[in-house]
Amino acid sequence: MSNTLKFFILILVLTSCAQDQNAQEMSFEDYNPPATLVVPKTPISKAKFPFVDIHSHQFRMATQDLSGLIADMDAMNMAVMVNLSGGSGENIKNIMTNINENYPNRFVVFANVDFDNVGIPVWSENAANQLAEDVANGAKGLKIYKSLGLRHKDVYGNRIAIDDIRLDPVWEKCGELNIPVLIHSADPKSFWDPMDATNERWLELKTRPNRKRSETNPAPWEQIIAEQHRMIKRHPNTTFINAHMGWYANDLKKLGTLLDEMPNMYVGIGAIIAELGRQPRYAKQFFIKYQDRILFGKDSWQPKEFPTYFRVLESDDEYFPYYKKYHAFWAMYGLDLPDEVLRKVYYKNAQKLIPSMDSSLFPEE
Repeated sequence: MSNTLKFFILILVLTSCAQDQNAQEMSFEDYNPPATLVVPKTPISKAKFPFVDIHSHQFRMATQDLSGLIADMDAMNMAVMVNLSGGSGENIKNIMTNINENYPNRFVVFANVDFDNVGIPVWSENAANQLAEDVANGAKGLKIYKSLGLRHKDVYGNRIAIDDIRLDPVWEKCGELNIPVLIHSADPKSFWDPMDATNERWLELKTRPNRKRSETNPAPWEQIIAEQHRMIKRHPNTTFINAHMGWYANDLKKLGTLLDEMPNMYVGIGAIIAELGRQPRYAKQFFIKYQDRILFGKDSWQPKEFPTYFRVLESDDEYFPYYKKYHAFWAMYGLDLPDEVLRKVYYKNAQKLIPSMDSSLFPEE
């Protein structure tokens, strides 16, 4: 064997060893192998029934060409999109003009409250009056962002608690106008927990460190959630939709207790489908028991992600992945919900809360 050939063989061996070493030193962030399990698959690109997405955000709806949204909606069988980012005042008017001139029965808009200047004597009255005006101009509900309880401060520099009595006129006005309040409070509890080997959201916090909070930043998680619950209980004549299942999709027994305690509270499933998909039998029981209180919602507008929701809700598939590893590194399973439950989750419960939606968009049983 020539020296040249020996040299090239040595290079190949060293390169192979280096590749093996790199593979052994691969980080957890990079480790994401496709499953070798071979099981039946039921890809579902279109929902079984027309559905209402109760939790969407379209920040440019006042001016955007809506035809692209309609094409994506039709492709997945979405009958109505609820845009929670309507703002207030002129923006609501402009959105409604765009909708009414183009697709008057396919979009619903929720208004938002401006929490600046809480603390001045006229704030409560002005906020309630503005909301009433926005509803008169076409808004069908109120969306409260998680910034209430996390970031908003009053004119004295104090954090505004969700159950601050100065906000009561707003919740009372919603009850008076018979419009629902979709409220997002806090974030997953793991964001407040120590970032160590026991934190199930470690990968998300590692790759997105701005989501990590200290135990008291700006208040303990339990305190913020308790504020929300006290506020909902204090306003039994107002209907609330708790976004993201109130961050209790990982504890459905507790969520069931809360639903029993607060008959005016519904829940949306946006951004927590992975929690449901890893407990299919228990989640199915929960959906059947509380079928009149659960609404379909996706949150972020990514059409390619909706089929995962359909697959979890409709199929009996086993062991399939979520689309974001940093949210869920586990596999999911289909709940195989009965048609009666699917209809309620997809559109009937939304019809109950927003009765002005065009009923011709939905099938008669």
